[in-house]
Amino acid sequence: MEPIEIPIDGILDLHTFNPKEVKPLLYDYIEACREKEIFSLRIIHGKGTGVLKKRVQGILKSHPDVASYTDAPLQGGGWGATLVELKKEKN
Repeated sequence: MEPIEIPIDGILDLHTFNPKEVKPLLYDYIEACREKEIFSLRIIHGKGTGVLKKRVQGILKSHPDVASYTDAPLQGGGWGATLVELKKEKN
């Protein structure tokens, strides 16, 4: 299976990914954004049952480069997306 190339623009849509891929994908995406000096991210996980949202936010909570995260405002996806602020300084 060939790797999927995704744009590094601060917006990550998880709809096409397997839930098992979420943790390594988030870690890789955060690192790629930091390399491009993108510190404000939007992670789209969808509304669904909330399981993927909890998984994403659990990963973000323990990630050393995440300064904060919150649900997106209604016009930005509401509780179907999470906004993330990365620390400017690498830990």
